[in-house]
Amino acid sequence: MNIGLIIVGDEILSGKRQDKHLAKVIELLSARGLALAWARYVGDDRFLITQALREAFAGGDIVFSCGGIGATPDDHTRQCAAAALGVALELHPEARKLILERMREIAQEQGQAFDPEREDNRQRLNMGMFPAGARLIANPYNRIPGFSVGDVHFVPGFPVMAWPMIESLLDGRYAALHGSARLAERSVIVFGSMEGTLTPLMERIEREFTGIRVFSLPSVDHPQYGRHIELGVKGRNGDIEKAFESLRDGVLALGGQIGPEMVR
Repeated sequence: MNIGLIIVGDEILSGKRQDKHLAKVIELLSARGLALAWARYVGDDRFLITQALREAFAGGDIVFSCGGIGATPDDHTRQCAAAALGVALELHPEARKLILERMREIAQEQGQAFDPEREDNRQRLNMGMFPAGARLIANPYNRIPGFSVGDVHFVPGFPVMAWPMIESLLDGRYAALHGSARLAERSVIVFGSMEGTLTPLMERIEREFTGIRVFSLPSVDHPQYGRHIELGVKGRNGDIEKAFESLRDGVLALGGQIGPEMVR
């Protein structure tokens, strides 16, 4: 299964906040031998969020959606998830219990009597309004849960909450997938050649070695190597070394100069 990431919020697109989720999710996946196939940023626009989620539900991928599940007017993700699924929003009974417990704790910490009918407490229950049939995602930070529908998972935008929630899913529900995307990689620094010259060679390597992918990363101002191309192969089968040897030989045959080799 591919894994995707949706990050919701005007504050990211406007630059008011710097996104930290993309790099962290890549790190969490990599540590488990998994890889991110795609990522998508969406502002606080109900039409665009609904469209993105409709595609996520229909796509069959594992998707983590970060942000927009609060209860303020600029939080739309819960409503958009329900719209994308064509179902109603419902107050999840377990979410209601968890939210009330948290509100009771806050009242005690502030030395106040807890009144569940107070307007602000009633408003906070909206954080437990999820699409019908949703499953809860435990939130170890403050117990206000996220939710899942199928393989699409919704967590808060706060990293301190979102990242442990994503980790719990990866190590629980998706533990059997660990290592399924781990690839071996070999590459070499190439001087004195151009991507257009190397493209036929790259295409030949992919034709000859099933399951091997070739990549090219050109640079014009690298502080150590200057203008060069990092050319390499990656894959999971035993042909990685043979493919790399064929790639190196092909570069030399085309008049390229070989620099340092890299292994990842």
